[in-house]
Amino acid sequence: MKKAFVIPFLLLIAATAIAQVKDPVSSALREIMPGRLKNTIAAVESMPADKFSYAPSPDQLTFGHLVAHMVEANYLLCGKAADVPAPKVDAVKETDPKDKLVAALKASFDFCSDAITKMDDSKLGEVTEGGPGGQKVSRARFALGIASNWADHYAEAAMYLRQNGILPPTAKK
Repeated sequence: MKKAFVIPFLLLIAATAIAQVKDPVSSALREIMPGRLKNTIAAVESMPADKFSYAPSPDQLTFGHLVAHMVEANYLLCGKAADVPAPKVDAVKETDPKDKLVAALKASFDFCSDAITKMDDSKLGEVTEGGPGGQKVSRARFALGIASNWADHYAEAAMYLRQNGILPPTAKK
């Protein structure tokens, strides 16, 4: 090998070795969670209490319904992906007051934080119940659902905020 080629090649091997991560899916969820948690909770807290009944049109969900759905989704998806039983909690309703919905959302993210800490990729191929329509799906599908739901839920909350003249957290300097 020529000397000029050997050094870049060795650097590539070293970078590849450094870049490999044990449990890449679980690790990625643990890495993105703090930002998703922070922004989503901040978005929900930014909406005035009297706007939790706001729906962009009669056919769309209220903001309160969106938050109640976030809570339910966090418990289901994080529990199923990590193979950790979700705690028994009182269901929240879209008509619950803001403080109750915010507290429930924070508790659901606390559960996700704990569950994902215990998660490892070795179980992602296991099939479990709880998918759409009661289907049995892989834990990997639940893990992907976590990531896509967090992004989707924040985006929805941000749109509701903007429709009410409120700048979402990620748009603030």
